[in-house]
Amino acid sequence: MTQEKWGELRLRLRKTVGQNNYTTWIEPLEFDRLQDGVATFQVPTNFMGNYVSQNFADLILYELNNAGEKVQRVAFNAVANRPDRPTTTQKPAAEPAGAEPAAANGEELQAAPLDPRFTFEGFVVGKPNELAHAAARRVAEGASVTFNPLVLYGGVGLGKTHLMHAIAWELRARRPDLNVLYLSAEQFMYRFVQALRERRMMDFKHLFRSVDVLMVDDVQFIAGKDSTQEEFFHTFNALVDQNKQIIISADRAPGEIKDLEDRVKSRLQCGLVVDLHPTDYELRLGILQNKVQQHSATYPRLTIADGVLEFLAQRISTNVRVLEGALTRLFAFASLVGREIDMDLTQDCLSDVLRASERKISVEEIQRRVSDYYNIRLSDIIGPKRLRSYARPRQVAMYLCKQLTSRSLPEIGRRFGGRDHTTVMHGVRRIEELKTTDGQIAEDVEILRRALEA
Repeated sequence: MTQEKWGELRLRLRKTVGQNNYTTWIEPLEFDRLQDGVATFQVPTNFMGNYVSQNFADLILYELNNAGEKVQRVAFNAVANRPDRPTTTQKPAAEPAGAEPAAANGEELQAAPLDPRFTFEGFVVGKPNELAHAAARRVAEGASVTFNPLVLYGGVGLGKTHLMHAIAWELRARRPDLNVLYLSAEQFMYRFVQALRERRMMDFKHLFRSVDVLMVDDVQFIAGKDSTQEEFFHTFNALVDQNKQIIISADRAPGEIKDLEDRVKSRLQCGLVVDLHPTDYELRLGILQNKVQQHSATYPRLTIADGVLEFLAQRISTNVRVLEGALTRLFAFASLVGREIDMDLTQDCLSDVLRASERKISVEEIQRRVSDYYNIRLSDIIGPKRLRSYARPRQVAMYLCKQLTSRSLPEIGRRFGGRDHTTVMHGVRRIEELKTTDGQIAEDVEILRRALEA
């Protein structure tokens, strides 16, 4: 029997078994030889050979004989068992950009597409994200697992997805023998529900538990979805038991995700949990400078005036995607009108973005948040008491007022019981110093900042 004839038979089998079964179990079969009445096929794994033998061998045998071949039985040999083939052929090679990666064991398990811009080379590192970057780099080396899972969490536009994609790209380049699967939690849930509906749970379990590196983005999406959480939990355990790497991202720390089962939270917290802090001014400026270099290749004749990048880094502070989008819009607009990117053009072109980015947080809101966070009365924040249990939260509140509102130091002082502006200045400087030496203060400030900017 020729390969062409087997190709024709496969198409007939597809009509009988359906597209899903065909894609998963029939399409990966490779016809090897027909000898002494035995038709032998190569399969990626022993598991798959056993499954096809039990469920589809009789159908394949019938179609072979119906096509005029004299076949008494069919046999399935795993690729790795052939002496003339290396065992690494069980795993897919790295896929080119834009291609859909093949799944482990030959089954078709499509990953979410990776953005070619999201690499480590394109990731700007600063103090707020240096730990997350270092951890992602370590995992991307593809060496033995040192912390499992790696959980990256933070607000919108802080670089979680960029790092996830960068890890996947790097792993594919360094370790093409590994089966790396990247997808969103929503896609995981969709495939789980589809498997339930089509009664293909064994296929689902085999596919997801045969990967070498499982990457799930935005895991908070499965919170409150009990069946999906249970399957995720079992998949997680199975992969960890096999010493396979798991990488997760979320919009908040696992312990803070509402409606996420305690056992899932516990599993996620048993590895390395890393926070991507909100960007500071220096990091935002670095991101803009990096983007200017990229845009200059597209718009070589455009120039950007001094102070524009600094202005954008100061005004657009909460979301890196908005910041990058604003710069892209500026370059496109300037190229159309043939003007230099100066402050006038920036304010005209980005008037809507700048209005949306204006700080609307009030001093009173900050005072309430801080008093609730430290479990003290609002009157103690504003009042004259100088006990440390009141003074430190008061300084934190002053610092946040300076950072998150446009109020002057004298105005802030008046809102804190008529204090002098020098007192506010001292409080702000004290918190700035403590952020570098006291991890608890640094964490308190960042948690409060995120809550206020949410």
